[in-house]
Amino acid sequence: MAEMNMSKDEQVGIHKGSLSVLAKEREEFLKLLNVVEQLMQAHIKALKDLGVDLEAEARKAQEAMQAKETFKKDDKDLANRLA
Repeated sequence: MAEMNMSKDEQVGIHKGSLSVLAKEREEFLKLLNVVEQLMQAHIKALKDLGVDLEAEARKAQEAMQAKETFKKDDKDLANRLA
């Protein structure tokens, strides 16, 4: 309702200012994201250099997650049959 008391030019100014601030925030967020990605890549490289097979570990984690989901589904089915 406050917008009703403002002129169109004031409203336009507020929205343009907000977009400008948000664009800068997005730029900073992307910088942070790039730093995080660089750090992750450095750790991945270090683990590979140490002989850790990350792809095998990812497959194991995926299989464990699928097994857990199957267990939850079977458990829910059993609970429904007992109800």
